[in-house]
Amino acid sequence: MLKKSLCLAACLFSILSGVAGAQDRYQNRPPVIVSPDLTAPWVMQLTGERVVYRQQVPKTTRKRLERRELSRRPANAAVQPASIARRQKPAKSQIDPQFLPQMIAYETKEKPGTIVIDTNNRFLYLVTGNGEARRYGVGVGKPGFEWAGEHRITRKAEWPNWTPPQEMIAREAARGHYLPARMDGGPENPLGARAMYLGSTLYRIHGTNAPWTIGYGVSSGCIRMRNEDVVDLYERVKVGTKVIVI
Repeated sequence: MLKKSLCLAACLFSILSGVAGAQDRYQNRPPVIVSPDLTAPWVMQLTGERVVYRQQVPKTTRKRLERRELSRRPANAAVQPASIARRQKPAKSQIDPQFLPQMIAYETKEKPGTIVIDTNNRFLYLVTGNGEARRYGVGVGKPGFEWAGEHRITRKAEWPNWTPPQEMIAREAARGHYLPARMDGGPENPLGARAMYLGSTLYRIHGTNAPWTIGYGVSSGCIRMRNEDVVDLYERVKVGTKVIVI
């Protein structure tokens, strides 16, 4: 009888010790370390947070992973948390390579220094002579706002102010879009980094704060370029330059 009691006590002690040990084991749980490979953009989109590498990941490994992640991004993509990206406009596609500046063969009777704008194909040509021209991609007038003609550059401006015409203000207000009476020059200004005014018209060759629109009919008649391209053209031409729009 005594032996049975001692055996039963030993079993109960073993069971209670096991339970206590299990409870002690999980009182302070070890930190969960996520594999660095799970810091891909789709994981950030699920969590809505920027992934922060923990100290358990060696510095050299962090740098290598960061370089690998950046190499996967488009050259013009901004590095930012997914939570911020969701609050902004949807990402736009990259510009078609054909609309990037390039030297091409171009036969014309126009003198070197003349600008020819082909609105149908969305190209601006700066004639350089010897059967060549420097070609840029442009955005042009949307349906109903197309035009053609010949003018001279009468004024040049860096980071120009924008004063929308009254007819544009009224037209946009009818669509529920309210334009400012005036907007100072800067990165958010629709005229972009540079503007070249054509004759006495309201038309300009100018930059843009929406570079993804290059190659499309989107404007109210102005010729828009990427900011880096309009700066390049601005430095190559002067007031008095002949501009032909076809």
